[in-house]
Amino acid sequence: MSVPPITLSVSEARQNLSAMVDRAHSQHAPVYLERHGRRVAAIVDADDLDALLALAEDMEDIRAAEAARAELRRSPDGAIPWDEVKRDLGLG
Repeated sequence: MSVPPITLSVSEARQNLSAMVDRAHSQHAPVYLERHGRRVAAIVDADDLDALLALAEDMEDIRAAEAARAELRRSPDGAIPWDEVKRDLGLG
């Protein structure tokens, strides 16, 4: 069962920063910080953040590959002419 995240004001978090960092690290649950009723930041475990960033990078690569495949499907012969590739890359 995952631990639900909590939300604190920035000033509350400042008073309990060490405990909030320990909670985020040990329970792998984010601590959201809010100012004037709006979430503005979060305290998260560093390894969890690294994993999320890696997943986001993977998703970006997947989307780029999907876009390239869609472009190939739009091309009449399934390929992009070399002259067009060179022009798009500013090579001639």
